[in-house]
Amino acid sequence: MMWILFSILLVCTAAVPAWLGRFPRLAPALALLPLGAGGYVIYAASKGLAKESVPWSASLGIHLTFTLDGLAMLFAGLICGIGVLIFLYSAAYLEGDPRLGRFFSYLLLFFLSMLGLVTADNAVLLFIFWELTSLSSFLLIGFDHERASAREAALQTLLVTGLGGLALLAGLVMLASAAGSFEISQLLARGAELREHPLFVPALLLVLLGAMTKSAQFPFHFWLPSAMEAPSPVSAYLHSATMVKAGVYLLARLAPLAGGWAPWAALLAATGAVTMAVGFLAALPQRDGKRMLAYSTVGSLGLLTMLIGVGRPAALYAAMAVLLAHAFYKASLFLYAGLMDHATGSRDVYEWRGVWKTMPAAGVTALLAGASLAGLPPLFGYVAKEQMLAALWESGWAAPMGLAAAGVAGLSSVVIAALLALRPLRGEAPDAHAPPLLLWLPPAVLAAAGLLCGLAPGLADSWLVLPAAGAIATVPADLHLSLWHGFNAPLAFSLLFLAVGAAAYWRLDTLLRTARVIRRGLRYGPAAFYQSTLDGTLAFAGLLTRLVQSGKLRNYMLIMLLTVTGLGYHALVSRGGVGVSWDWTDLRFHEGVLAAATAVAAIAALRFESRLAAVASLGVVGLGVALVFLLFGAPDLAMTQVAVEVLTVILLVLVLYHLPRFATLSRFGDRLRDLMVALAAGSLLTVSILAVSAVTHEGALSRYYSETSLPQAHGRNIVNVILVDFRALDTLGEITVLAIAALGVYGLLKLRLGKGGAP
Repeated sequence: MMWILFSILLVCTAAVPAWLGRFPRLAPALALLPLGAGGYVIYAASKGLAKESVPWSASLGIHLTFTLDGLAMLFAGLICGIGVLIFLYSAAYLEGDPRLGRFFSYLLLFFLSMLGLVTADNAVLLFIFWELTSLSSFLLIGFDHERASAREAALQTLLVTGLGGLALLAGLVMLASAAGSFEISQLLARGAELREHPLFVPALLLVLLGAMTKSAQFPFHFWLPSAMEAPSPVSAYLHSATMVKAGVYLLARLAPLAGGWAPWAALLAATGAVTMAVGFLAALPQRDGKRMLAYSTVGSLGLLTMLIGVGRPAALYAAMAVLLAHAFYKASLFLYAGLMDHATGSRDVYEWRGVWKTMPAAGVTALLAGASLAGLPPLFGYVAKEQMLAALWESGWAAPMGLAAAGVAGLSSVVIAALLALRPLRGEAPDAHAPPLLLWLPPAVLAAAGLLCGLAPGLADSWLVLPAAGAIATVPADLHLSLWHGFNAPLAFSLLFLAVGAAAYWRLDTLLRTARVIRRGLRYGPAAFYQSTLDGTLAFAGLLTRLVQSGKLRNYMLIMLLTVTGLGYHALVSRGGVGVSWDWTDLRFHEGVLAAATAVAAIAALRFESRLAAVASLGVVGLGVALVFLLFGAPDLAMTQVAVEVLTVILLVLVLYHLPRFATLSRFGDRLRDLMVALAAGSLLTVSILAVSAVTHEGALSRYYSETSLPQAHGRNIVNVILVDFRALDTLGEITVLAIAALGVYGLLKLRLGKGGAP
């Protein structure tokens, strides 16, 4: 699995942009990548290659570990299978677009990120792929970056999911710290031990926060409808079938660990029920087809979260069935919405018409996918809905809340399905044109898959749903998917919801007026809070910039010195002060003379009005420091200091020779302020050095360097070994600074000034 992911990464970053730039007609061939990855997943599962682990940082206990249990297989199957269709659809949807290579590069990056996320068995590895999905979705949502709305939606998605990612990282680290391992399988195996740990509750809440932001749970649901600024294949892939289900995947993966904590179940069930009701009700007044589907996706994600929160095996089993059914019909409807936009030039569902005459294949696709959304037999959406209602009916304490939310969802789903699939069949659309094959075939395949799994639910049950549920719970033998379970309470609820939904569509105007009231109320909810917070943050940043970024180097130095001095003294005082030893008996005469001469030279540099005299005085200060290094046994530092000082003095003399004398441009008060700041900073350094000198230690660090330099770093020069091996990152930082400075110098040398000094 690791080599598959790295190969795809290499292709998407190196080959795809250049290749598609020259041969855009070969874009459909990229569907072979998810097809090949899916084939490998099936092969690995059939050969029993369920786990793969490669050491990454053994000292930290971090390994590149991948697993292919039933849950990972379900998600990997959706990612690869739907990915093939999305790649084919995208090739036709963006045909002729000069940005085709960039788009597929982003899409491949998302594909490998999502595939790595659902197969990762290491918490650190999972988090890396988690953040890669946020980054790639940011790039895909903002693909049409010329539009301000696309840029704003991409930023909103990145901020909301990025903040959730930080919470997830903290929670995973706390769980790993409590369990002593970053391996997710180890965390689950030590569930009873972890539940007794004091870090368990805060860690679980942080993980829940990360999952809620990713899966658009209330009150973080608002970013998903805004993300509909992305191209339609992106919406179908990221925002219905894969990325938004990453949070659901994480909750399902940790269900065995958190299932024993009652507040977890109550919190998930309540959050899911509220999200479910808010999402479906907010979808009704939408006119934009993609936004309508996006809000209904929010409701479906709430349903999945609620089922995982209920936690019973039947509920987890139903969650896997609903997840699969939702991926089929919602991805198909998103692609259908993109097809209608492509064919009619409008995303307004009330302007879609004449589909049956102009695009009969698209009409059949919409009917099948819409029927599955509404929960009509014999579609797989109906099969999954029956299982969901049965699980909620038997859920005990969650039954009233769950069935009420399911009623709202059922009513809304019927209305949404009718608006998207049934209403556009009427009338004629003279401006519409028949779509090419690759625009109607992928959604048709997904809709047909929903029909096939509905007619033969045993296929989906035995291959995908049952193994996925079995990976997170012990599924009773009497649970199975079926098109007909007999006359029972779930069937009665299903018929009731369908009847109420049909009646609501009959009185659509009344329903829409009620939904618009709810929509107006949501404008003052989480989305408004996000926008106010963002605006306030930007306003504060602007104010701070105007105050701090004055354009004067003198002010910058003043602010930095005051900040460092204040923080330094605060640390010293808050820790109970420092012990300073004022033992003057160790000071020798020549050392005192050297210190006095250096101090006099520093004061003289401030007082001289001649630039050359000031430079010479600074040179004396530098040479005095070099002599200090020499006296205290650091000849290499002394040599370096002398070389630097001589070179600096020569360069300054050459540059400043023709400049006039110093002119006093500052006021006395400003100079007095600068003097006080300089004395405060200097006193902090003096006190810190004296405090460090007063601490007695055994020299363990020196002994460590002397003992390990040769056997571990293979170097006899201890100073060089420290710089190159033990403090390699410091040296790397210094090299980076020098490289940046060299690039700056090169840019200045290449600069050509025209007349008047203009470049």
